[in-house]
Amino acid sequence: MSTHPENRRPEGPRSLGGLRVLDLATLFAGPMAATLLGDFGAEVIKVEHPGRPDPSRGHGPAKDGVGLWWKVLGRNKRTITLDLSRPGGRATLLRLAATADVVIENFRPGTLERWDLGWPELSAVNPRLVLTRVTAFGQFGPYAHRPGFGTLAEAMSGFAALTGEPDAPPTLPPFGLADSVAALATAYAVLTALAARDRTGEGQVVDMAIIEPILAVLGPQPTWYDQLGYVQERTGNRSANNAPRNTYRTADGAWVAVSTSAQSVAERVMRLVGRPELIEEPWFTTGARRAAHAEVLDEAVGSWIAARDRAEVLAAFEKAEAAVAPVQDVRDVLADPQYQALDTVTTVDDPELGPLRMQNVLFRLSGTPGAIRWAGRPHGADTDAVLTELGLGPDELRALREEGAL
Repeated sequence: MSTHPENRRPEGPRSLGGLRVLDLATLFAGPMAATLLGDFGAEVIKVEHPGRPDPSRGHGPAKDGVGLWWKVLGRNKRTITLDLSRPGGRATLLRLAATADVVIENFRPGTLERWDLGWPELSAVNPRLVLTRVTAFGQFGPYAHRPGFGTLAEAMSGFAALTGEPDAPPTLPPFGLADSVAALATAYAVLTALAARDRTGEGQVVDMAIIEPILAVLGPQPTWYDQLGYVQERTGNRSANNAPRNTYRTADGAWVAVSTSAQSVAERVMRLVGRPELIEEPWFTTGARRAAHAEVLDEAVGSWIAARDRAEVLAAFEKAEAAVAPVQDVRDVLADPQYQALDTVTTVDDPELGPLRMQNVLFRLSGTPGAIRWAGRPHGADTDAVLTELGLGPDELRALREEGAL
């Protein structure tokens, strides 16, 4: 584990210590939500099919046959196998649910019910349970039973329509954006339901549709359209709300991003690049009016940056107290002194791969910090230990294996 000051107490008090989460989900929003809970001390038990493990184990690059994405997504989880469609698997899941606080699943609506593992059966064995259902479209509505992934949410929500250059096709993100936003929302929803349980003593069902959280973070698009008939269009790296705001290439071939959301910062940038006369223009007084003159402002800022190396640009902007950042790839991120100071990417000792670098927990708490206690474990590595703790004896385990439930 990292020895950074904020991570020296992985075995100390944990914010979510004592919370038990059953992660039945796959690819990616549901499992990531469980990871976020595990990072702050929840006991997460990952339940996978004996013959069909979570596809994230094989998603993306691997080293020595070990999937690296799983090492991140599966961290702080104990892993067991269980075929929920078999009687023994169903019965064992109900026994686990009776001991749990949260179940997270992302089967298509009706799947748990087909296995007699719906809310009536789960709440009967544990009225305090929070059943968290994460699907592309939600549990009801005309699309509820369609297969879906985060890519569809990125398209349906309006995100893709807003992303890209004005004269180019809509652009999808090259990573699981909608799933990640939904995971954050799901973790929040779980904690909200648990807070309500503390008051009422009763659990409930969380219905998380992946198409919704990404729409929520796109800003007031529906309100603009409702009140003004305004439809935001693609503007590339520019903004309809302020300028200059763009990426600019430096003399040494690097790129930097500049933002001027505050009027004072916009004025500082113009003085820095030697164009103070633009500040006196009537249209310079608001971000939206500046955005209408983005061509002029981009030329002023871009030509000044193009004549200087990145280091000089960054130093000059910092001295002028203007907002700038280098456009970094992962190599730059790992070398960035601010990320290093925060221990944003930390090192975990992994039995399979040795020292392993990955993103740290999302935030720092002074009293009950989160911690990465271990990276993703092999498929079913904790099956016998977890089920023995549940009270199953050797004969029961053998019978489950003979049935194919394990």
